[in-house]
Amino acid sequence: MKTLHVYQNTLFRKYVFISGLIIACILAGTSLMAQEKEIQDIRVQTMAVPNDNADGRWAIAIHGGAGGPARGTMSANQEKAYLEKLNEALSIGMKELESGGSSMAAVEAVVKFMEDCPLFNAGIGAVLNENGKAELDAAIMDGRTGKAGAVAGVMTIKNPIEAARFVMDKTNHVMLVGKGAENFAKSMGLKIVEPSYFITQERLDSWKKWKSNPPSGTKEEQEAQGKHGTVGAVALDVKGNLAAATSTGGMTGKMEGRVGDSPIIGAGTYANNNTCAVSATGHGEYFIRNVVAYDLSALLEYRQMTLEEAAKTTIIEKLEKLGATGGLIAVDREGNVVMPFNTNAMFRGFAKSTGELEVAVY
Repeated sequence: MKTLHVYQNTLFRKYVFISGLIIACILAGTSLMAQEKEIQDIRVQTMAVPNDNADGRWAIAIHGGAGGPARGTMSANQEKAYLEKLNEALSIGMKELESGGSSMAAVEAVVKFMEDCPLFNAGIGAVLNENGKAELDAAIMDGRTGKAGAVAGVMTIKNPIEAARFVMDKTNHVMLVGKGAENFAKSMGLKIVEPSYFITQERLDSWKKWKSNPPSGTKEEQEAQGKHGTVGAVALDVKGNLAAATSTGGMTGKMEGRVGDSPIIGAGTYANNNTCAVSATGHGEYFIRNVVAYDLSALLEYRQMTLEEAAKTTIIEKLEKLGATGGLIAVDREGNVVMPFNTNAMFRGFAKSTGELEVAVY
């Protein structure tokens, strides 16, 4: 009996020990799950970056492309027409921001207006590819959430920037191209037009001239001679959120299916509430290879450069040394604006809540 009693006590102790281990494992597992949930919550929160903008300042910058004619070669009437449209575009963005609207709404509205203006190389009035057709690209990015949307190689979407916004808001993707993008835009109720809608007489004449006398020189020189602008907008709203949007027809005589930097997030378009919003214009291949828009942001974030210093480093020092031409517009989280370019001209403008306002070509 004594042996049996000892045996029973031993079993009881083992039972208590094993039970304790099980309870400890359950508690540890619960703790780990709670910690993992906390980490996930932190990850979700960091995707939406708030910006301290207590004084409600706002700022916006726009561009209608770099690489225009040299000073003195554009007629007074032509220059006046461009400046008037830049002022109109800027007014649209200002109105949105002054009323407390979002930076996303402001940049989309500005770029849509410029797509509808035949003076600029985006939407109607876009330059034509090697086959005499307009292939359009556009992108938009939200600096608060880090989300972005883009379309490329589309030929029937009246306003590609609207399609880019829908890609961002209504899909799990960042970019749609060609027929897929067009079908998606149609399913979202966006306006679809015939490819001929985008072709203006001026662009057709330019294409015919290119066709009869293609640019000479190296491949890079030929591409540089064929490029012709972009449109874009960047903004800081009263809540401290940044946004960027860009749209283009690319370069005259480009290969069918060629995609430039404009719809490539980090190359021609980028926004981050921690740093700045950027829209680029110029020789797209160089901007893609050098990830220009993101590079500028990274100089602010990792090297603590000012916006002006970063822009100079990117456009003047890096790109110019490579033989690349172009420019960009950028606004940082403090509302500072830069519009550097290394070409003859860049159609551009900016406005701030402080009352500062400017539009210029040279």
